[in-house]
Amino acid sequence: MNTPVEGFSKLTKTQKIDWIATNCTTDPKATKQLLEQYWNTDPRVQKLHDEFIENTVSNYYLPFAVAPNFKINNELYAVPMAIEESSVVAAASKAAKFWLERGGFKAEIIGTEKVGQIHFIYKGDKQKLSDFFTSAKPELLQSVATITQRMEKRGGGIKNLELRDLTDKIEGYHQLHCTFETLDAMGANFINSCLEQFAKTLKELALDFDGFTEEEKNIEVVMSILSNYVPDCLVKAEVSCPISELGIADMPAEEFAEKFVQAVNIAKAEPYRAVTHNKGIMNGIDAVVLATGNDFRAVEAGVHAYAAKDGQYSSLTHAKIEDGIFTFWIEVPLALGTVGGLTTLHPMVKLALEILQHPSAKELMQIVAVAGLAQNFAAVRSLVTTGIQKGHMKMHLLNMLNQLGATEAEKQELVTYFKDQTVTNASVKEAYERIKSN
Repeated sequence: MNTPVEGFSKLTKTQKIDWIATNCTTDPKATKQLLEQYWNTDPRVQKLHDEFIENTVSNYYLPFAVAPNFKINNELYAVPMAIEESSVVAAASKAAKFWLERGGFKAEIIGTEKVGQIHFIYKGDKQKLSDFFTSAKPELLQSVATITQRMEKRGGGIKNLELRDLTDKIEGYHQLHCTFETLDAMGANFINSCLEQFAKTLKELALDFDGFTEEEKNIEVVMSILSNYVPDCLVKAEVSCPISELGIADMPAEEFAEKFVQAVNIAKAEPYRAVTHNKGIMNGIDAVVLATGNDFRAVEAGVHAYAAKDGQYSSLTHAKIEDGIFTFWIEVPLALGTVGGLTTLHPMVKLALEILQHPSAKELMQIVAVAGLAQNFAAVRSLVTTGIQKGHMKMHLLNMLNQLGATEAEKQELVTYFKDQTVTNASVKEAYERIKSN
C-alpha cells in the first residue's frame, strides 16, 4: 500500500528506488532489477540524465529511428524520429521516397515571432492607463536592456510591446502583449526573464505616475508568462505534381487525387475527423521534435490552438487540384530551437542535430513541418486506397508476437506467413498457437 513520505527529494537514488519498490509494487526485487536495468552503464551519462529532472530513479527509453530520402528545398535529409508507435517511421519513409521522385518537398518560413504577456488588473480610467503606457514604454524597454543585449547582437530581441484592453472578458483585465525574435533558441527563459522584469518595472513606474489617483497606482500584476500559441511563428511545407505522376497502384491517378482532396476537405469540415487527421500529422511532427530535444507539449498545444483559430477545429493540411496539378500543403506554427536546453546536453539530441547537418531553427521548422506533411500524406493515401489497418497491423505484427512470447524462429516464420495474410489480433494468435502445437 502506497503511504505518504517526507523528504523524498532528499533521499539518494537507491533510497528512492527502495521506497518505490517496497511501497508501490508487489515484487520489490523485480522492480529494483528493472529500474537498474535501464540505467546507463556509463556513470557520467547516467548522472547527466539524472540531473535533467527531479526524483529520477531510472531512464525511460523510446526507439530512436531515421527516415531517409527526404528531399527538402533540393537538399537531402535523413530525418531522426523518436516515437513508440508502429508504422510511423515506415510511413514517413515511404512518403519521402514517393515525393523524392517527384521533385521533393518545398518549405518556407512565413514568420518567426514568439509571444509573451503580462496579465494585470487595472480598474481606473482607461485613458489614463493609455497615457501612462505611452510615457512608460521607453523605460520598460530600457529596463530589460541587460537581458536583451546578447540577443540583440545576434539580430533578435523584442519586436513590439503593446497595451491591450481585455475588460470585455474580465473586469479590469489588461495585458502587455510582447513579441520576440529569439533566433536559433526556443527562447522560453529569455522571454520569461524579460516579462518578469517588465512586470516589476510596470508596477514601479505606476507608483510614480502623476496622472493616476492613489488607487489607480496600485496595478495588480497577476502573472507574466510566455504563450505557446505562436500563430506568427509559422512555416509552410508543400508537395505538388501532375495528377498523371501520382502513380497509385490499383486506383486510377485521377480518382486517387479526387478522393484524397475529398478526404482532406472532410477533415477541414468535420471536427471528429479533424482531430484524428491532425493526430496523424503530429505523429511525424512530435517524433522529430522529441528527437531534437524540443518541447513537444508546447508544440502540440500551439498547433491544436492554431487548428481552431477560425472558430472550429479543422485540418492543418490542405489539398487541391488545379489545371491537372495535385497540390498538398500544410501551414503550422512551430516554436523550435537548435541551441540551449537539451540541444547541448543530451547526447542523442546532439546526434540528431548532427544527422540533420546542424540546422538553424528556421531549417528545423521546415524539416519538422515536412515530416508532418509526409506522415499525413501516407495516412490519407492509405485511408482512400487499402485502408489504414493493412499497413499498420503488419508493422504492429512484431509487437503482437513479442506479447505472445514468440521465439526468433517463430517470429521469422510468422512474418513470412503474414506477408500475404490479413493481420489481426485473432489471426496472429491463431497462427502462433498452430505453430506451437506442431
